[in-house]
Amino acid sequence: MTTPGQPPSWDERLQRRLARGEETALGELYDQLAPLVHGLAGRILADQAAAEQLTREVFAHLWTHPEAFDPGEGSLRSWLGALTHRRAVDRLRLNRATALGVSRQPRPGAPDGASADAAGPPVDERPPSDAPPVPEQPPDGRALPHPPAGSRQTGSVQTGSPPAGALDEEIRAVATAARVQYVVDSLPHPLRETITGTYYDGRTYQETAHRLGISEQVAKQRMRLGLQLLATELTEVRDEADADADTAVAPAPGSATAAAAAGAAAGRLS
Repeated sequence: MTTPGQPPSWDERLQRRLARGEETALGELYDQLAPLVHGLAGRILADQAAAEQLTREVFAHLWTHPEAFDPGEGSLRSWLGALTHRRAVDRLRLNRATALGVSRQPRPGAPDGASADAAGPPVDERPPSDAPPVPEQPPDGRALPHPPAGSRQTGSVQTGSPPAGALDEEIRAVATAARVQYVVDSLPHPLRETITGTYYDGRTYQETAHRLGISEQVAKQRMRLGLQLLATELTEVRDEADADADTAVAPAPGSATAAAAAGAAAGRLS
Protein backbone atom coordinates (compact mmCIF):
# COMPACT_ATOMS: atom_id res chain seq x y z
CA MET A 1 0.00 0.00 0.00
CA THR A 2 1.22 3.51 -0.80
CA THR A 3 2.01 5.91 1.99
CA PRO A 4 0.11 9.21 2.37
CA GLY A 5 1.14 11.71 -0.26
CA GLN A 6 2.25 9.08 -2.76
CA PRO A 7 0.22 8.32 -5.89
CA PRO A 8 -1.64 4.99 -5.84
CA SER A 9 0.23 1.99 -7.18
CA TRP A 10 -0.72 0.15 -10.36
CA ASP A 11 -2.33 -2.58 -8.24
CA GLU A 12 -4.41 -0.05 -6.32
CA ARG A 13 -5.51 1.74 -9.48
CA LEU A 14 -6.54 -1.56 -11.09
CA GLN A 15 -8.45 -2.64 -7.99
CA ARG A 16 -10.39 0.65 -7.91
CA ARG A 17 -11.20 0.46 -11.59
CA LEU A 18 -12.42 -3.11 -11.21
CA ALA A 19 -14.59 -2.01 -8.28
CA ARG A 20 -16.13 0.64 -10.57
CA GLY A 21 -16.88 -2.05 -13.14
CA GLU A 22 -14.45 -0.88 -15.84
CA GLU A 23 -14.12 -3.72 -18.33
CA THR A 24 -10.97 -2.18 -19.79
CA ALA A 25 -9.28 -2.74 -16.40
CA LEU A 26 -9.99 -6.45 -16.62
CA GLY A 27 -8.57 -6.53 -20.14
CA GLU A 28 -5.38 -4.77 -19.07
CA LEU A 29 -4.95 -7.07 -16.11
CA TYR A 30 -5.54 -10.13 -18.28
CA ASP A 31 -2.97 -9.00 -20.83
CA GLN A 32 -0.43 -8.39 -18.07
CA LEU A 33 -0.86 -11.44 -15.84
CA ALA A 34 -2.80 -14.13 -17.73
CA PRO A 35 0.40 -15.80 -19.05
CA LEU A 36 1.68 -16.20 -15.47
CA VAL A 37 -1.65 -17.47 -14.14
CA HIS A 38 -2.07 -19.88 -17.04
CA GLY A 39 1.48 -21.13 -16.66
CA LEU A 40 0.99 -21.86 -12.95
CA ALA A 41 -2.31 -23.67 -13.56
CA GLY A 42 -0.80 -25.63 -16.44
CA ARG A 43 2.18 -26.80 -14.41
CA ILE A 44 -0.03 -28.09 -11.62
CA LEU A 45 -2.79 -29.64 -13.75
CA ALA A 46 -0.73 -30.67 -16.82
CA ASP A 47 -3.91 -30.17 -18.84
CA GLN A 48 -4.03 -27.16 -21.15
CA ALA A 49 -7.82 -27.09 -21.50
CA ALA A 50 -8.24 -27.26 -17.73
CA ALA A 51 -5.58 -24.57 -17.25
CA GLU A 52 -7.30 -22.23 -19.71
CA GLN A 53 -10.65 -22.81 -17.99
CA LEU A 54 -9.14 -22.16 -14.56
CA THR A 55 -7.45 -19.00 -15.84
CA ARG A 56 -10.80 -17.65 -16.99
CA GLU A 57 -12.39 -18.57 -13.65
CA VAL A 58 -9.68 -16.78 -11.67
CA PHE A 59 -10.08 -13.53 -13.60
CA ALA A 60 -13.87 -13.80 -13.49
CA HIS A 61 -13.66 -14.22 -9.71
CA LEU A 62 -11.60 -11.04 -9.39
CA TRP A 63 -14.07 -9.20 -11.65
CA THR A 64 -17.01 -10.13 -9.44
CA HIS A 65 -15.11 -9.83 -6.13
CA PRO A 66 -12.57 -6.98 -6.53
CA GLU A 67 -12.87 -6.27 -2.81
CA ALA A 68 -11.26 -9.66 -2.10
CA PHE A 69 -7.89 -8.21 -3.08
CA ASP A 70 -6.33 -5.92 -0.48
CA PRO A 71 -3.38 -3.91 -1.88
CA GLY A 72 -2.12 -3.48 1.67
CA GLU A 73 -1.52 -7.23 1.95
CA GLY A 74 0.69 -7.65 -1.10
CA SER A 75 0.79 -7.39 -4.87
CA LEU A 76 -2.01 -8.34 -7.23
CA ARG A 77 0.37 -10.74 -8.94
CA SER A 78 0.99 -12.59 -5.68
CA TRP A 79 -2.71 -12.61 -4.82
CA LEU A 80 -3.66 -14.07 -8.19
CA GLY A 81 -0.89 -16.64 -7.84
CA ALA A 82 -2.18 -17.73 -4.43
CA LEU A 83 -5.77 -17.99 -5.71
CA THR A 84 -4.69 -19.95 -8.78
CA HIS A 85 -2.50 -22.22 -6.68
CA ARG A 86 -5.33 -23.09 -4.26
CA ARG A 87 -7.89 -23.75 -6.98
CA ALA A 88 -5.53 -25.78 -9.15
CA VAL A 89 -4.53 -27.96 -6.17
CA ASP A 90 -8.22 -28.32 -5.27
CA ARG A 91 -8.96 -29.52 -8.80
CA LEU A 92 -5.94 -31.81 -8.95
CA ARG A 93 -6.94 -33.48 -5.69
CA LEU A 94 -10.50 -33.91 -6.91
CA ASN A 95 -9.30 -35.38 -10.22
CA ARG A 96 -6.98 -37.79 -8.43
CA ALA A 97 -9.63 -38.81 -5.93
CA THR A 98 -12.08 -39.43 -8.77
CA ALA A 99 -9.53 -41.46 -10.73
CA LEU A 100 -8.77 -43.58 -7.66
CA GLY A 101 -12.42 -43.93 -6.67
CA VAL A 102 -11.83 -42.17 -3.33
CA SER A 103 -14.99 -40.88 -1.68
CA ARG A 104 -14.71 -37.55 0.11
CA GLN A 105 -17.34 -35.65 2.06
CA PRO A 106 -18.41 -32.34 0.49
CA ARG A 107 -17.04 -29.22 2.12
CA PRO A 108 -19.82 -27.11 3.70
CA GLY A 109 -20.98 -24.58 1.13
CA ALA A 110 -18.89 -26.15 -1.62
CA PRO A 111 -20.32 -26.93 -5.07
CA ASP A 112 -21.21 -30.51 -5.91
CA GLY A 113 -18.09 -32.60 -6.42
CA ALA A 114 -15.72 -30.50 -4.28
CA SER A 115 -13.98 -32.40 -1.51
CA ALA A 116 -14.36 -31.54 2.15
CA ASP A 117 -10.63 -31.09 2.59
CA ALA A 118 -9.93 -29.40 -0.70
CA ALA A 119 -7.82 -26.28 -0.53
CA GLY A 120 -9.21 -22.79 -0.76
CA PRO A 121 -12.68 -21.33 -1.32
CA PRO A 122 -15.39 -22.98 -3.43
CA VAL A 123 -14.47 -23.07 -7.10
CA ASP A 124 -16.71 -21.11 -9.46
CA GLU A 125 -17.23 -23.54 -12.34
CA ARG A 126 -18.18 -20.76 -14.78
CA PRO A 127 -18.01 -16.97 -14.82
CA PRO A 128 -21.13 -15.13 -13.59
CA SER A 129 -23.52 -13.84 -16.23
CA ASP A 130 -22.65 -10.18 -15.65
CA ALA A 131 -18.91 -10.64 -16.08
CA PRO A 132 -17.36 -9.37 -19.31
CA PRO A 133 -16.05 -12.17 -21.47
CA VAL A 134 -12.54 -13.16 -20.50
CA PRO A 135 -10.75 -13.72 -23.81
CA GLU A 136 -10.02 -17.23 -24.97
CA GLN A 137 -6.63 -15.88 -26.06
CA PRO A 138 -4.82 -12.52 -25.93
CA PRO A 139 -6.08 -9.76 -28.27
CA ASP A 140 -3.13 -10.08 -30.62
CA GLY A 141 -4.33 -13.54 -31.61
CA ARG A 142 -1.62 -15.51 -29.85
CA ALA A 143 -2.78 -18.54 -27.92
CA LEU A 144 -2.21 -18.55 -24.20
CA PRO A 145 1.37 -19.73 -23.60
CA HIS A 146 1.85 -23.36 -22.76
CA PRO A 147 4.33 -24.31 -20.07
CA PRO A 148 7.70 -24.89 -21.72
CA ALA A 149 8.70 -28.42 -22.48
CA GLY A 150 11.36 -30.17 -20.49
CA SER A 151 12.38 -29.91 -16.89
CA ARG A 152 10.48 -26.70 -16.18
CA GLN A 153 7.05 -28.32 -16.63
CA THR A 154 6.20 -30.17 -13.45
CA GLY A 155 3.25 -32.04 -14.91
CA SER A 156 0.58 -33.98 -13.08
CA VAL A 157 1.19 -36.51 -10.39
CA GLN A 158 1.93 -40.02 -11.46
CA THR A 159 -0.73 -42.63 -11.95
CA GLY A 160 -1.16 -45.47 -9.53
CA SER A 161 -2.72 -45.88 -6.11
CA PRO A 162 -0.39 -44.42 -3.48
CA PRO A 163 -1.61 -44.15 0.12
CA ALA A 164 -3.31 -40.89 1.10
CA GLY A 165 -0.22 -39.47 2.80
CA ALA A 166 2.00 -40.20 -0.19
CA LEU A 167 -0.60 -38.70 -2.52
CA ASP A 168 -0.67 -35.49 -0.48
CA GLU A 169 3.13 -35.28 -0.57
CA GLU A 170 3.15 -35.90 -4.32
CA ILE A 171 0.57 -33.18 -4.96
CA ARG A 172 2.41 -30.81 -2.62
CA ALA A 173 5.66 -31.36 -4.52
CA VAL A 174 3.97 -30.63 -7.86
CA ALA A 175 2.26 -27.52 -6.49
CA THR A 176 5.38 -26.18 -4.77
CA ALA A 177 7.53 -26.61 -7.88
CA ALA A 178 4.87 -24.84 -9.94
CA ARG A 179 4.70 -21.95 -7.47
CA VAL A 180 8.49 -21.58 -7.48
CA GLN A 181 8.41 -21.34 -11.28
CA TYR A 182 5.58 -18.78 -11.06
CA VAL A 183 7.78 -16.59 -8.86
CA VAL A 184 10.81 -17.01 -11.14
CA ASP A 185 8.71 -16.12 -14.20
CA SER A 186 7.52 -12.98 -12.36
CA LEU A 187 11.02 -11.64 -11.76
CA PRO A 188 12.33 -8.71 -13.83
CA HIS A 189 13.92 -9.97 -17.03
CA PRO A 190 17.58 -9.33 -16.07
CA LEU A 191 17.17 -11.27 -12.82
CA ARG A 192 15.14 -14.04 -14.45
CA GLU A 193 17.58 -14.67 -17.28
CA THR A 194 20.50 -14.79 -14.85
CA ILE A 195 18.81 -17.23 -12.48
CA THR A 196 17.43 -19.49 -15.20
CA GLY A 197 20.74 -19.42 -17.06
CA THR A 198 22.55 -20.53 -13.93
CA TYR A 199 20.23 -22.94 -12.12
CA TYR A 200 18.11 -24.38 -14.92
CA ASP A 201 20.98 -24.67 -17.38
CA GLY A 202 23.47 -25.91 -14.78
CA ARG A 203 26.02 -23.13 -15.18
CA THR A 204 28.11 -21.23 -12.67
CA TYR A 205 27.34 -17.53 -12.32
CA GLN A 206 30.71 -16.86 -13.95
CA GLU A 207 29.66 -18.88 -17.01
CA THR A 208 26.29 -17.13 -17.08
CA ALA A 209 28.02 -13.75 -16.93
CA HIS A 210 30.14 -14.66 -19.96
CA ARG A 211 27.10 -15.92 -21.89
CA LEU A 212 25.08 -12.76 -21.15
CA GLY A 213 27.98 -10.41 -21.79
CA ILE A 214 27.95 -8.90 -18.29
CA SER A 215 30.57 -8.72 -15.58
CA GLU A 216 30.80 -11.45 -12.96
CA GLN A 217 30.02 -8.87 -10.28
CA VAL A 218 26.77 -7.88 -12.02
CA ALA A 219 25.80 -11.54 -12.46
CA LYS A 220 26.48 -12.18 -8.78
CA GLN A 221 24.38 -9.16 -7.75
CA ARG A 222 21.50 -10.26 -9.96
CA MET A 223 21.66 -13.78 -8.57
CA ARG A 224 21.65 -12.56 -4.99
CA LEU A 225 18.74 -10.16 -5.51
CA GLY A 226 16.69 -12.70 -7.46
CA LEU A 227 17.19 -15.39 -4.84
CA GLN A 228 16.28 -12.96 -2.06
CA LEU A 229 13.05 -12.06 -3.86
CA LEU A 230 12.32 -15.75 -4.40
CA ALA A 231 12.89 -16.53 -0.72
CA THR A 232 10.64 -13.64 0.36
CA GLU A 233 7.82 -14.69 -1.94
CA LEU A 234 7.96 -18.32 -0.85
CA THR A 235 7.99 -17.29 2.81
CA GLU A 236 4.77 -15.37 2.13
CA VAL A 237 3.29 -18.52 0.56
CA ARG A 238 4.18 -20.46 3.70
CA ASP A 239 2.61 -17.79 5.91
CA GLU A 240 -0.57 -17.80 3.81
CA ALA A 241 -0.86 -21.56 4.28
CA ASP A 242 -0.21 -21.37 8.02
CA ALA A 243 -2.96 -18.76 8.38
CA ASP A 244 -5.51 -20.76 6.37
CA ALA A 245 -6.97 -23.52 8.51
CA ASP A 246 -9.05 -24.82 5.58
CA THR A 247 -6.07 -25.51 3.33
CA ALA A 248 -5.91 -29.27 2.93
CA VAL A 249 -2.72 -29.43 0.93
CA ALA A 250 -0.77 -26.64 2.56
CA PRO A 251 2.30 -25.66 0.57
CA ALA A 252 4.07 -24.74 3.78
CA PRO A 253 6.57 -27.62 4.12
CA GLY A 254 7.75 -27.59 0.54
CA SER A 255 7.64 -23.82 0.29
CA ALA A 256 9.52 -23.44 3.56
CA THR A 257 12.27 -25.72 2.28
CA ALA A 258 12.47 -23.88 -1.04
CA ALA A 259 12.47 -20.50 0.71
CA ALA A 260 15.24 -21.61 3.05
CA ALA A 261 17.29 -22.96 0.15
CA ALA A 262 16.89 -19.73 -1.83
CA GLY A 263 17.79 -17.65 1.19
CA ALA A 264 20.86 -19.75 1.92
CA ALA A 265 22.00 -19.54 -1.71
CA ALA A 266 21.59 -15.76 -1.65
CA GLY A 267 23.64 -15.62 1.54
CA ARG A 268 26.48 -17.54 -0.06
CA LEU A 269 26.65 -14.91 -2.80
CA SER A 270 27.02 -12.03 -0.32
